[in-house]
Amino acid sequence: MPFREVNSKMVEATVLPGQRMFSQRGAMLAYKGELSFTPNIQGGQGGVMSMIGRRLANEATPLMSVEGSGTVLFGHGGHHVHVINLTGDTLYVEADRLLAFDGTLQQGTMFLGSQGGVMGMVRGQVTGQGLFTTTLKGHGAVAVMAHGGVFELPITPQRPVHVDPQAYVAHHGDVRNKLSTALGWRDMVGRGSGEAFQLELSGSGAVYVQASEEKL
Repeated sequence: MPFREVNSKMVEATVLPGQRMFSQRGAMLAYKGELSFTPNIQGGQGGVMSMIGRRLANEATPLMSVEGSGTVLFGHGGHHVHVINLTGDTLYVEADRLLAFDGTLQQGTMFLGSQGGVMGMVRGQVTGQGLFTTTLKGHGAVAVMAHGGVFELPITPQRPVHVDPQAYVAHHGDVRNKLSTALGWRDMVGRGSGEAFQLELSGSGAVYVQASEEKL
């Protein structure tokens, strides 16, 4: 595992020769060894098409690549950090939640409307996250940021999970999502957030939830 959790708000990554990592620009706190930090203009592992997709999707959070030999400490904005290990599946996460991730992971974007149809698009408008989300696929580790820490909830075919959209951080696995109203339309008049909407996730996988309704 390339990440070691130093505390709830910092992780340490080990970079070996021939390997590469990506992180948000400005997330490097300190490092030891012979490392180079380069602004990334190719959209990560997905190449130029990933970069174009991210820009069209407003998912173009600036990245930098890290190469060489040494260790580096990552953290950003005092946010809590949680490490997710992928074993061949796909992680769906908002771009601004990404702190750092393995360069071996394939990066792309997904239109939320393809998971949940029209309601998927409505979810993007309600949560303020946009209509697209970032995907990371393969074998490797991802460090994501959240307010107040992160809790992992398993999703099984027999037990779908309902999440406050503002508390949603990421999910992985064979999961479908849809937005539903928890209250009647009359009750929602004047409400801009809160429990008026619920994000229902069903299938097989896991969802990561933060202990806050604050956006990053």
